[in-house]
Amino acid sequence: MARIAGVDIPREKRCETALTYIFGIGPSTAQSMCLTLGIDPATRVRDLTDDEVAQLRNHVDNNLRVEGDLRREVSQDIKRKMEIGCYQGLRHRRGLPVRGQRTHT
Repeated sequence: MARIAGVDIPREKRCETALTYIFGIGPSTAQSMCLTLGIDPATRVRDLTDDEVAQLRNHVDNNLRVEGDLRREVSQDIKRKMEIGCYQGLRHRRGLPVRGQRTHT
């Protein structure tokens, strides 16, 4: 099982699908990352060579903000909005929808 950014990547999944198990990497980022590194997105993780896994690991570490760093940044943004008292911060504080969704009343 490959380990990238502190996450165990499932061996049986396709490379582009397995990369989405990392918080902060979605389908489009995973696909573009595979194409940039010259890895076929349809390749199963178990079939990747050690060099390809190392390439993926280096690319994620050097170019993307994922997992703990991204979670910390998002929570700091929410905390900052609550402290300055903007509309979104008030909605977060009250536990209501923040981005304009209706509340069914």
